[in-house]
Amino acid sequence: MTVERLVLLVDDEPNIRETISFILEMEGFVVRTAVNGREGLAKIRELRPRVVLLDAMMPEMDGFEVCRRVREDADLSSTTIIMLTAMGQKADRERAQAVGVDHYLTKPFDDEEVLGLLEAAFAG
Repeated sequence: MTVERLVLLVDDEPNIRETISFILEMEGFVVRTAVNGREGLAKIRELRPRVVLLDAMMPEMDGFEVCRRVREDADLSSTTIIMLTAMGQKADRERAQAVGVDHYLTKPFDDEEVLGLLEAAFAG
């Protein structure tokens, strides 16, 4: 599936999914969602989004493992992964970097920063 400006949002919190989806759709992005890491990985493989917004702490498979598996898959490895998480410790950032996260933003995050990262990912 090739959809212009397709973003996959993987987060187990319904309010976060709804809020971020609304903001992104108002800016012209096409948003698909997943409620946990396992579903997120399946949708990444199916939809092949250019950008994934990924929570770190989720049931079934955390965001770190999702990212690791995406980076190991040659067909998916160029996917831009932006981790949105409440985990703000240095060790968490280092772990994210080690598995190949492109950008690491802590909640609460700035909408404009997220939009800027998305625009840059789609421009590049």
